[in-house]
Amino acid sequence: MQLAVVRRELRGVVLALLMVAVTTVIAYFLVNYFYLRRGSVLYLVPVLLAGWHLGFLPAMVAAIAGLLWSGYLFYSPDYSFVFFVAQPFEIINLVVFLVVAAVTSHLAISMKRQTELARRREREMSGLYTFSRRLAAAPSASDIYKGIEQHLANLTGRKAVLFLPGWHTSEPSDPNAAVPERVRVAISQIEKGATPESTFDDGTGNIWLVRPVSQKAPDFGVIAIDLGRPQVESVDGMREQIEELLSEAAANLERLDLAHAISEAKMRAETEQLREALIGSVSHELRTPLASILGAATVLRQSPIIEKDERLHSLAGVVRDEAERLNNDIQNLLDATRISRHQVKPRPEWIEPADIVNTTIDRRRRRLAGHNISIDMDSNLPFIYVDPVLTGQAFVQIVDNAAKYSPPGSTITVAAKRNGEEVELSVEDKGAGLTADEQSRVGERFFRAPRHSSTISGSGLGLWIAKAFVTANGGRLAAVSAGADLGTTVSLHLPLPAHPVEVSADD
Repeated sequence: MQLAVVRRELRGVVLALLMVAVTTVIAYFLVNYFYLRRGSVLYLVPVLLAGWHLGFLPAMVAAIAGLLWSGYLFYSPDYSFVFFVAQPFEIINLVVFLVVAAVTSHLAISMKRQTELARRREREMSGLYTFSRRLAAAPSASDIYKGIEQHLANLTGRKAVLFLPGWHTSEPSDPNAAVPERVRVAISQIEKGATPESTFDDGTGNIWLVRPVSQKAPDFGVIAIDLGRPQVESVDGMREQIEELLSEAAANLERLDLAHAISEAKMRAETEQLREALIGSVSHELRTPLASILGAATVLRQSPIIEKDERLHSLAGVVRDEAERLNNDIQNLLDATRISRHQVKPRPEWIEPADIVNTTIDRRRRRLAGHNISIDMDSNLPFIYVDPVLTGQAFVQIVDNAAKYSPPGSTITVAAKRNGEEVELSVEDKGAGLTADEQSRVGERFFRAPRHSSTISGSGLGLWIAKAFVTANGGRLAAVSAGADLGTTVSLHLPLPAHPVEVSADD
């Protein structure tokens, strides 16, 4: 450690003397070509630079060297080091210069320290603010853990890996698997309480520091920091610095009540998993009897005997329509579960946009029976490379919404057009429209406008599912409305492939 300090100071002294030498060359040029007579203030420049960048000792060396060269150039008529020493008033001037240089270097060093301290505090506060926002918005415990790891890595400026309680059961793909085995053994010992911390070589030449994030909160886990390959004498200094930073980080995490937040995040994650499992199980169990009810109602309504009895025919139609609506709601729940579990995996194939539009209208013919349907499709639309099932289900959701929120007898326009490098499938209605707030929240999960919640049934999942399905295919969903009760246009924007397929007339 002492040797490193000596080397650093010697390097600073050499650099300070070089700066004085450069200043002397400049001063000599000014004296001989511009007849400068009193320019000793020039030598305060290397003193300031040395004090700011190199430290107090190099600054004082620069001051003494500047004193000598200043006397040589500006106070001696024959460029000797004897005359200015013999003149008392000149000696006073040079002493004053030395005092001013010393004070200036001290002020420069103090200003640098204050500047660095202010910048460090600013970075810490900015990092803490960012971390607290990420903590508040974290939907799960894993997101909080990632936030802790990133926060500590930013504080230390080193590679930091956070090991949580129970890390032994992590999958091989876990990021902790890349940490050397010696580090993992040291972490196990720290978790058992065998040692509070450890600094050691991992066998490849890298030095690791392993310690608990907080001695008071075991839930914060153990942090392993790769110090790289520093000089042996500098390890202690780096260790002290990191220990100080981690102590501050642990104090900040405790003030943020992170342990409570982790516990709540775990509970939210478990509740969400249970809810999704329950929805999936119930939905699958309902599909079988519902399919039987829907099939039976369809057969009964088509029966000649039932068709002759208007009342029974109407009742059979109600059973079929309600069974179909319930089947759609169950399908929405199953789709929502797939999206939440990240199980949406598109299987793209070449398809004509017109096929998606025509299939959707055929599937929803009964739903659209009370409206006037206008179809506007460009001729010769290019093929698109998407999953036809997911894209079709997304478009069905849009058509259902238009039918639901439009008054009977109104016109619904279904369009398919090319828009630059996209194909746009849109549905325009003359119904309830969207306010500015509703338009900004279209596609949110479970969002329904309060003005419709008591008059129109729904789950708020339709456009969320459509948005998820079209996003999975590389597209986007957009909704435009002039205002409440002024109609809405909802569109799917599907990208055109870079190399469109060529389809012959015989295909």
